[in-house]
Amino acid sequence: MSEDVGPGDEAGITTRRNVVGAGIIGFAVTVTGCSSNGKSDNKPAPGGAASQPAGGALAKTTDIPVGGGKIFKAQKVVVTQPTAGEFKAFSAVCTHQGCIVGTVANGTINCPCHGSKFKVSDGSVAGGPAPQPLPSKPITVTGTDIKLG
Repeated sequence: MSEDVGPGDEAGITTRRNVVGAGIIGFAVTVTGCSSNGKSDNKPAPGGAASQPAGGALAKTTDIPVGGGKIFKAQKVVVTQPTAGEFKAFSAVCTHQGCIVGTVANGTINCPCHGSKFKVSDGSVAGGPAPQPLPSKPITVTGTDIKLG
């Protein structure tokens, strides 16, 4: 059997060209439909996702609302400000089944997958199936910059 089949050859013959072409198409479909949470949309989470400012800071203190917080999906961290001037950081990975939390609202960090809620003040479980609190993450606040570590 030859490696290349021309346009006049019989239908149904499997060639290296057919197999490679199908593999490339399958790969493209897999890559474009892939996401970490099983959803194909890559929209920012409402009330949560934020981008990192220049200069190595994760955020500015003014980006974090008092009584609320912001989710940084790329870093898998959520930064909260339970009271004015007090900043905390937690893992953004829900302790129930590993979903990334989706919003921070009404004093809780909320997981969209199964409804777990965690307190912005200490990451403890406020409701839902999560068995453990969100682990704390170290942050440093210098002036108006918030940095991980």
